[in-house]
Amino acid sequence: MSKLEILPNLCTGANLLFGVLAIAAVFNHNFEMSVVFIILAAVLDRFDGLLARHYNTVSAFGRELDSLADLVSFGVAPSAMLYGNMTEKWFYAGLACFAFFTLCGAFRLARYNISGGTTYFQGLPITIGGAILAVLVFLIHNPAVTLASSVIIALSMISTIRIPKI
Repeated sequence: MSKLEILPNLCTGANLLFGVLAIAAVFNHNFEMSVVFIILAAVLDRFDGLLARHYNTVSAFGRELDSLADLVSFGVAPSAMLYGNMTEKWFYAGLACFAFFTLCGAFRLARYNISGGTTYFQGLPITIGGAILAVLVFLIHNPAVTLASSVIIALSMISTIRIPKI
């Protein structure tokens, strides 16, 4: 394996690392840093596929690693951020939305992995959904609004809407 062939998987590994760091930042109630890590993970997620296609190193391993990294960085991390931002009054609703968003993200990724090479995404990509949720949780300090937003984004990820690939 050449050095160029490992670049996409290094980007994916860094994406996963930033997702884990985002979750650790939530544990420390540092939501600003969590958003930064999620955005950095999104940038790396964009590059891993571009590099794999550019250097013709697309592989089943890379595709699976990418999905696992995406679930952590854009499914678990933003929904953990949402949950960590809930007050005692909204604890159970936050827990339900944490679980629902993560499950919808996993279903979305599984569906994507078995779909053929189409020219569109079916449902909102988890990278976009997770990044949007993280920014909303950080900017909007109304639990009802952020909880409702998480449900709408989660449903968008598992919807059948077609979004053109760019």
